[in-house]
Amino acid sequence: MDTRDLVKIIARPKLNRPNLVAAWPGISSVALIVATYLLDKLPFKDLAEIRPVYFYEPIGVLSVNNIIEAPSFPQSRFFYLKNPSGDNDIILFISDAQPTSKAYEMAHVILDLGERFQMNRVYTCAAAMTRIHHTEYPPVRGVATNPGMIEELKVLGLNRPGNLQISGLNGLLLGVAKERKIDGMCLLGDVPSYSHRIQNPLAALAILDKLKIMLGIELDTTELAAVAQEAQHRMKQVASEAMEDYIDYFTEPIWQQGDEYYDYDEEEDEN
Repeated sequence: MDTRDLVKIIARPKLNRPNLVAAWPGISSVALIVATYLLDKLPFKDLAEIRPVYFYEPIGVLSVNNIIEAPSFPQSRFFYLKNPSGDNDIILFISDAQPTSKAYEMAHVILDLGERFQMNRVYTCAAAMTRIHHTEYPPVRGVATNPGMIEELKVLGLNRPGNLQISGLNGLLLGVAKERKIDGMCLLGDVPSYSHRIQNPLAALAILDKLKIMLGIELDTTELAAVAQEAQHRMKQVASEAMEDYIDYFTEPIWQQGDEYYDYDEEEDEN
């Protein structure tokens, strides 16, 4: 199947060597927070969308007031931005969900769209689960498809050593880009391994501080910083409540269960 049949083109702007930023749901929602913040704060316009039937299977339907609605599918949309402050325009891709199969094919569809507009390089974002504490400002690390891009990572302090496995399409897209000899980077913000199921806007903020430099854009992140601070307070409360439950669970039985848990010496009792 021609991958062009899987994409509905909405606009055909003339773009200047655009950088493609792509995001799917992932650990701590870091990638989606980054992408949706860009979409909300910058004047992106509709570019294209992927036809979902090939990649997704609906698992049910919704009934509203006893009337069945048509099956719904996750949306996978492209937007574009004419960048007045940088050398490269931007294509932003956001998908509501990762496909359960055909992820490799979807990666090719996205890169094909980028190349139709003479894409410069591709960026993704992700979370790196580490031993960082939730009160710490997360460091950001970067990985690239091309060894020649390492110097760029060094300049921004992103060349932290170590091996990583980037799960899902936030990582796979770069693997496919490498196969096709397309330059690409993934920026990863550290998140506590014990809170990977909780949204982490602080990690997204740390990534955006680096990404806006790489994209050559002006972006006010004040609002995201406020959200991150509020999220930190919530996480502190959750951690405190969890610690209280932990202490209660392991200490209450010691003095409430009496002799049942007391290790006494029968011979000593007889004496």
